Amino acid sequence: MKLSQALIRQALAGGLLCLAASLPATFARAETVLKVKPSGDLKVLDPTIAADSIARNFGYMIYDTLFTVDDKLQVKPQMVDSWTNSADRKLWTFKLRDGLKFGDGQSVTSDDVVASLKRWSQADAMGQVLNAHGAAWEVVDARTFTLTLGEPWGFVLDALAKPGAPVPFIVPARIIASTPAGQPLSDQTGSGPFIFKKDEWVPGSKLAFVKNPHYVPRAEPAAGLAGGKVVKFDRVEWLIIPDQQTALDALKKGELDIAEDIPTDLVPVAKASRNVVVSNQDEIGVAQQIRLNSLQPPFDNPAIRRAALLAVNPTDYIEAWGGGEGGLIRACKSFYICASPYYTEAGFPSFDLEKAKTLLRESGYDGTPVVILDASENAQIHPASLVAEQQLKAAGFKVDVQAMDWATVVSRRTKKEPVAQGGWSIFISGPGGLDMMLPISHLGLRSNCDKAWFGWPCDAEIEKLRAAFGDAAEMAERKALAEQIQLRAAQTVPYIPIAVAYQFRAARADLAGILNPPAPVYWNVTRK
Repeated sequence: MKLSQALIRQALAGGLLCLAASLPATFARAETVLKVKPSGDLKVLDPTIAADSIARNFGYMIYDTLFTVDDKLQVKPQMVDSWTNSADRKLWTFKLRDGLKFGDGQSVTSDDVVASLKRWSQADAMGQVLNAHGAAWEVVDARTFTLTLGEPWGFVLDALAKPGAPVPFIVPARIIASTPAGQPLSDQTGSGPFIFKKDEWVPGSKLAFVKNPHYVPRAEPAAGLAGGKVVKFDRVEWLIIPDQQTALDALKKGELDIAEDIPTDLVPVAKASRNVVVSNQDEIGVAQQIRLNSLQPPFDNPAIRRAALLAVNPTDYIEAWGGGEGGLIRACKSFYICASPYYTEAGFPSFDLEKAKTLLRESGYDGTPVVILDASENAQIHPASLVAEQQLKAAGFKVDVQAMDWATVVSRRTKKEPVAQGGWSIFISGPGGLDMMLPISHLGLRSNCDKAWFGWPCDAEIEKLRAAFGDAAEMAERKALAEQIQLRAAQTVPYIPIAVAYQFRAARADLAGILNPPAPVYWNVTRK
């Protein structure tokens, strides 16, 4: 008896399904993996507590924000669907996008947002100014929340879109509630496009992330840190490779897909490989600087800090980094990054070794050693630490350079104890340029004592001027205040600017969709 065509098709389909079910797992679609060498290691898994660029980059992998900035640094909504501001500019009402979920599948609610912003605002400069304006966050319903101010402030959306560390990431309220104040989060459940595989974390070696199946991207194309965060790899691995040449060799062989922050001397070598493409990670650059511990001797003395400022010759650092004349490293005679609309050279002293020597003698310096924390595996920090040693010794300082990895620097710089008890005098770092553009959000200029960035400079006059800047409505008034802040900072020296450096990224030529925002991110990336 003949079988009907329909029965034949049904039998064939059933047979193919049985065959597929019986095939070994190796015949299933292979997991796609993007392998990245980040610019440093990560020790503290909390971008609010750590507040450095590596922790910030980690945060962008697993958390999302209410607002952010696009490729033109314009504020754009991210988790927020809509918002309004009252006529008196004191009441802000926000509504979340529908369908937002954390990596564990639980819905993101207004409770999570309010708890996250309250925690962030205690640590961040703009958040602290927001609080100073009487900020009161209230939950209206699961998707709606409000911000009420005691007085209007023109930087509310800028604060919520702040791309630099610490970023106002949204974290589950239950995790915040179970974490003591000032302590890092122990649970990394996030609101962003990736899930951190903490069970696979090998400190000093590897961090792994997988695609968050619950994440709902925006519909707009990705641009900067804004738009649709569409993840196109199943898995991203951060491989900690301290030796830059080893990383580049792995990249050439295809054992690595992306190497962040390659040193300038290896750029020609990377470009010579037909399988590798080199580009800038960020068009704004990073603000390389010497961070001084204002709490402990010898830099608890402002005159000694001014002597150190006079002893710094940016040219030596630029040459040590391979920038040379006309290179991609620029000295800015300012506490503001070169690209800042408030850039000014007013009152900023030029390098003068003889004046530095004289001021150091007159300051009463007693020979207390200056302990420099040297992140010896870092292509920028290590040579800069050696230059700092030479320049400070030439001015009359005693210097003790202590080698360690960047993760150890991040941990040790939190210590406020004397050097003999594990403290420090100097560390060199390159915060993102966006954190050095506006007085109100300026990571380095912030001088509000124990709430300031590591080094804890304390100056009421700078804080008064920064607050006035936040209230100023006209550009001319803002520029005048920015100049006054610079003049004061030249006297108090919260830190020493060195130069603006541009980080390079080397990537396999078969990758597409790599974005170029102020922080390296790995959504939108695909293999051709």
